[in-house]
Amino acid sequence: MKIYTRTGDKGQTGLLGGTRVSKDDARIEAYGTVDELNSHIGMLRDLVAPHHSDLLVAMQNALFSIGSRLASSGSEEAAKFQVPPVTEEQITALESAMDTMDRDLPPMRNFILPGGHVAVSQAHICRTVCRRAERRVVALSSITEVDEILIRYLNRASDLFFVLSRHLTHTLNADEIPWTPRK
Repeated sequence: MKIYTRTGDKGQTGLLGGTRVSKDDARIEAYGTVDELNSHIGMLRDLVAPHHSDLLVAMQNALFSIGSRLASSGSEEAAKFQVPPVTEEQITALESAMDTMDRDLPPMRNFILPGGHVAVSQAHICRTVCRRAERRVVALSSITEVDEILIRYLNRASDLFFVLSRHLTHTLNADEIPWTPRK
């Protein structure tokens, strides 16, 4: 199977059911940003292996479902193509992972500057790209129906990346640098 099809050479691409849309369509922007996040998570997973690998792989699988659902015209089409749903259990798993990591961490008293270790920095990149993906999906939801659980998952995932960045700082014995605004 060839990767190139030449069907996108004039600025259009196909959605899951075959509908053609412009490559700058809000739907493409939304699932493209989810795909970008998934790639950043792959980098994070490589940097922290074996720590948190199972959690990150589960998130990557959920993001493929989110992207595929965003690439479909609705729940019926997604079901027709057997796209796995995003579930409350997946959101609960993110919350449980945050609660578990948070038990190891000192209380946060300031905003924290991203950085301190390459893995910590990558977790912050995942957090910010996740927030952008969430904004793109919210923007899409203002013009077409989007299952709200997709937005909730992305919101919770961005929170998880913040807690994960702090947990990695702790695990890797890196410095957590507080933001100290000018007085």
